[in-house]
Amino acid sequence: MNLGIAIADFTRPDGPAGIARHVAQLARSAEQFGFTRIAVMDHLFQIGIVGASEQAMLEAYTTLGFLAAATERAELLALVTSAGYREPGLLAKMISTLDVLSEGRAALGIGVGAGFNIAEARGLGLPFPPAAERFERLEETLRICLQMWSDDEKRFDGRYYRLERTLNSPAPLRRPHPPILIGGSGERKTLRLVAEYGNACNLFHGPDLPHKLDVLRRHCEHAGRDYDEIEKTVLLPLDPGAHGEQVPALLAELRRLGRIGIDHVIGPVRGADQHAALRLLGERVVPEAAQL
Repeated sequence: MNLGIAIADFTRPDGPAGIARHVAQLARSAEQFGFTRIAVMDHLFQIGIVGASEQAMLEAYTTLGFLAAATERAELLALVTSAGYREPGLLAKMISTLDVLSEGRAALGIGVGAGFNIAEARGLGLPFPPAAERFERLEETLRICLQMWSDDEKRFDGRYYRLERTLNSPAPLRRPHPPILIGGSGERKTLRLVAEYGNACNLFHGPDLPHKLDVLRRHCEHAGRDYDEIEKTVLLPLDPGAHGEQVPALLAELRRLGRIGIDHVIGPVRGADQHAALRLLGERVVPEAAQL
């Protein structure tokens, strides 16, 4: 099992001037200690489970471009991109650019955007249509990205998006295209999209995980897709405790997740000193997880 870090809290004691150094050091430390993915949220206001909306929040793809220069090995992605925030042709181009500049380390993490996005969307004048339309736009976005990451430059005429020429130069370095991770646990729509378009899913941690995996398996059977070729990832906070006292419980949970088929756990590193927490995780958790 691999571990990834989700960087979600950008508030610093020294204010905005300290953010760049902190984020770069956190990403480099994560890579040094064996974390294989570095993710950021696609939010523009801070979310309630982290802090007040007025607290610091960086735009996702500008941050990922910065992290591409700060790191060397880890995969970079948004967990997850809100499909409606960027036109699909532009999003495909952004991922391609990130992939080229990171030398083949970009992935597209994407979803419809949960209900709590609506305040930031309305606040900044971004589109946030009803859920049914967001799912339809998400599927068209996936089709457009896949077309732009192929050799097909013909028109795309969808219900919501029309592109006259899907030219994309330079192409991404990853082949056949940057991996697509689709976030969310919705059984009728989201997991169907994973089966049809995704290279990975990202599920919420909870007691219904085995059921969600069974639903995904059924969607794969219906789509003629090999269930085992889809990477299963889970969002789980990583908190070793100030002195490592929570490491045994964390390892026990990772073992349980491994037994039900989870391949990769991604989460924010908790604790007052994130760098110290990363070191504890790197020394005592990452090596054990790699054996699962």
